[in-house]
Amino acid sequence: MKIGSVDLGPNPVMLAPMEDVTDSSFRLICKEEGADMTYTEFVSADALIRNIAATTRKLHIDPAERPTAIQIYGREVEPMVEAARIVAEARPDILDINFGCPVKKVAGKGAGAGMLRDIPKMLEITRAVVDAVPHLPVTVKTRLGWDCNNKIIVELAEQLQDCGIKALTVHGRTRSQMYTGEADWEMIARVKENPRLTIPLIGNGDITTPQKLVDAFARYGVDGVMVGRASIGAPWIFREMTSLLRKGAVEEIPVARKFELLRRQIRESVERIDEYRGILHIRRHLAASPLFKSIPNFRPVRIEMLRASTLDELESILDKVEKEILPAVGKD
Repeated sequence: MKIGSVDLGPNPVMLAPMEDVTDSSFRLICKEEGADMTYTEFVSADALIRNIAATTRKLHIDPAERPTAIQIYGREVEPMVEAARIVAEARPDILDINFGCPVKKVAGKGAGAGMLRDIPKMLEITRAVVDAVPHLPVTVKTRLGWDCNNKIIVELAEQLQDCGIKALTVHGRTRSQMYTGEADWEMIARVKENPRLTIPLIGNGDITTPQKLVDAFARYGVDGVMVGRASIGAPWIFREMTSLLRKGAVEEIPVARKFELLRRQIRESVERIDEYRGILHIRRHLAASPLFKSIPNFRPVRIEMLRASTLDELESILDKVEKEILPAVGKD
């Protein structure tokens, strides 16, 4: 699969853009674990052109994680154009436009999935961004439509293609669904079956296991698959998924290796920000990690882990879990 001049090979598996999740450290780990491409956190066009430090930091790309897309969002043409030009100076491999974020603080203000209620503006922004960065492939990530009565993605995909984008990612839910219910991959398949669509189509939504990944390619014909929430606290999922996809069997990741990856995330989060905020940032990964989910009576330890406020305290808790609790429940 190619996006412009970026060749991702057959059936690429990508790390989805997620706010407060896909920082540079996590992206690099996921790349090392098998992700074929990574996406940054959402970058606000308005904050970027105001040179807000927390936003400009999101533009950093480690050469080892490439290919990487920087994703921007906004609701007006000129700020999006200016932001696209700033992003181009950071030299990502791809610039992605977020027309899919459903959260109220984004969609409620008309950006992200909020653009699904103003298709003419969405298309105007897309054309303007494509024209502003002619040497950088521009892609779009969006949803099926605003709600169940407005699933417009088949027609919208054609319109976005006509604006000049080089690939399209579709999350198989409407904005109204947020992240509830099941992703509608049949609708994603309808987009792919449209003979007028010639750009690569990437499917997204509910890809939580290696088998679901393989099925998405086999049943729905997408060119690529994007993995989001299932990777939080589990960057090794890309190794499990790509091993089944390309070798026919899931590579078993030792528990010790999973702990090593989580500890690396914690350490690099602290180094990137500071101890207090770095630990706050990593709590989402610790809370979501499947590594702890099958341990009986784990709730008190989990609370203790998520309340830890220093690196030493958190490391001590993880030492206890790895050395005492896991062997007792038969994990190695």
